[in-house]
Amino acid sequence: MTARTRTPRPWLMLAFGVAAQASSTVFVSTPAFLIPLLHTERGLSLAQAGLLASAPTLGLVLTLIAWGALSDRIGERWVIASGLALTALAGLGAMLVSSYLGLAALFLVGGMASASPNAASGRVVIGWFPKERRGLAMGIRQMCQPLGVAIAAVTIPTLASVGGIGLALLVPTALCAVSAVLCAVGIVDPPRPPRTAGAGEEAHPQAVWRPYRETTLLWRIHAVSMLLVIPQFTVSTFGLVWLVSGLHVPALAAGIVIGVSQFAGALGRIGVGVLSDRVGSHLRPLRWVSLAAVVVMLLLAAASAFGVVAAAIILVVAAVVTVADNGLAYTSVAEIAGPFWSGRALGTQNTGQFLAASVVGPAVGALIGWLGYPVAFAIVALCPAVAAPLVPRDRELAVVPA
Repeated sequence: MTARTRTPRPWLMLAFGVAAQASSTVFVSTPAFLIPLLHTERGLSLAQAGLLASAPTLGLVLTLIAWGALSDRIGERWVIASGLALTALAGLGAMLVSSYLGLAALFLVGGMASASPNAASGRVVIGWFPKERRGLAMGIRQMCQPLGVAIAAVTIPTLASVGGIGLALLVPTALCAVSAVLCAVGIVDPPRPPRTAGAGEEAHPQAVWRPYRETTLLWRIHAVSMLLVIPQFTVSTFGLVWLVSGLHVPALAAGIVIGVSQFAGALGRIGVGVLSDRVGSHLRPLRWVSLAAVVVMLLLAAASAFGVVAAAIILVVAAVVTVADNGLAYTSVAEIAGPFWSGRALGTQNTGQFLAASVVGPAVGALIGWLGYPVAFAIVALCPAVAAPLVPRDRELAVVPA
């Protein structure tokens, strides 16, 4: 049965997109949960184990735009399916390899392949959902990252302790292989207008639309997202250590707070997506989230004065607010880019976010060491403050071809 004769169901397309993205996230997240085994039992230093764990993320960043360009050219179905299949093959090779250099190389290759759902699955969701329901759909799709990390966190350490690296890698390998088959069989590429016009016909406006040349909308949203990643990763990276070392919260209780904050953040992505559907705009809520991020980061800066319980509540709220922009920006980028540029635009969007996130650890860590947590959190609040006025206004979307 061909894609032309199938009647795609939007929620089924969303399910395939979620499965694809979550599976690739499990693969990228797995090496980080192997660090205890590599360090305590295999004798690698933390620096060596950390370098090994960073290989998939490096590979992912290197290929996001390329996968997006390919999806613009041949469609999303085979980009997602082939990328997941290659990721599964890399995982299988990593299960069998004996040297750490070989393991790092296969993690890198697997990360490069795993970028395909990041660049293409969003277009599947955008393409099959009407505009008034895209916020909810993309909010659900954006839960893939915490879902994938949670799966890896629950399974990888236990399997690694029982059967080593090979057994632990069985989880991401199997998930990517199964998802590859499901996506190859089940995904239907969203319809696109023809790239070229027939005899005597004018080309469709979307076919000649060049969003990066004809407007600054995408550039501004990319900049906004990079700025908003900084408070997001500040909270996720330093929230636990702030509770333990800064506020002297017991490690178990601090871990529970972080777990609750991650779960609440995932739900918050859906909530803000529903809000965007209700108000009929993804950009207005994006501006609201930017302003809210300023407030919560300033509250974090002052949280120690309110007591431990209040500080923990503020941290949970901050975790929800600082991740709420992802789906809004992602949806806006896809809609503005149009069907012939969305892959490259979403790849660029993710690349910028990953690059900005990679700076947070050393930069904010240095600020904390030099000035302390309160001042560092207050300085980070400047990022969403700069982002808010950069968010385009709805009236500026009039230049985007329908």
